[in-house]
Amino acid sequence: MSQPFRVFWQPGCSSCLKAKEFLTEHGISFDSVNVLDGVYGMAALQALGAKSVPVVSQGDKCVFAQNLGDLADFVGVARIVGVLSPKDFVMRIDRVLTVAQSCVRQLPSGVLSTQLPGRDRTYLDLGYHIFVIAEAFLVAAKGETLAFDLFERRPPDSMCTGAQVASYGQTVRDAMQAWWRSTDSGAQLPDELSTYYGPQSVPDLLERTAWHAAQHTRQLAEVLKSVDVNLHDQLSDEDLEGLPLPNHVYDDEVSLTSDVSNG
Repeated sequence: MSQPFRVFWQPGCSSCLKAKEFLTEHGISFDSVNVLDGVYGMAALQALGAKSVPVVSQGDKCVFAQNLGDLADFVGVARIVGVLSPKDFVMRIDRVLTVAQSCVRQLPSGVLSTQLPGRDRTYLDLGYHIFVIAEAFLVAAKGETLAFDLFERRPPDSMCTGAQVASYGQTVRDAMQAWWRSTDSGAQLPDELSTYYGPQSVPDLLERTAWHAAQHTRQLAEVLKSVDVNLHDQLSDEDLEGLPLPNHVYDDEVSLTSDVSNG
């Protein structure tokens, strides 16, 4: 009998949620290991030689699950083939960041410092993180290695309002558009980009950037709705079409808005 799969995850991690949903949708059972709940999970993850999530393991073998194609290969199911072009992804990312700017501007001051359930991350941190995701792509696109630590970066002390985070978001949007122009609108793309979870193609990393940022933008929108804020802008079904988003807005093992609505 083969050993069971294990998914190492943490609350608020969009890629973790997608990995768990991917396995469930393919009828693959697994043991769920929240690495922030007690000491066992993180110790078991590190014993595999990994330091970040999501990781899916079977016995002493494991795969970083940020790339769904790699996860599909690991568990023995067919790969999902993307349907969008690099140009489409760049346009989607800009749209996602536009909505994220609107959402973070609307975060009430009393909510900014509220922590996400199960995480040492505030809602202001979450808004900032959305733009870091796109900036992280640019790090790899410019020839450096995308390191996991970049995703753990928090806003500087001087950036303490939604408007300030949105302003930072504009600089990222401008940088993304400048990069795209520098590639002659996609005619001169590198063959491969370097990341902490292995080499990635430009389309694969653009896809991950688009849906990762979109998922966290959906979370910000959900938080705003929970405190009765009328959204000035939000992502439509058309904006999200073709992106491999999780079905749930937040991890199905944790409630996203209970702390906000009750706080």
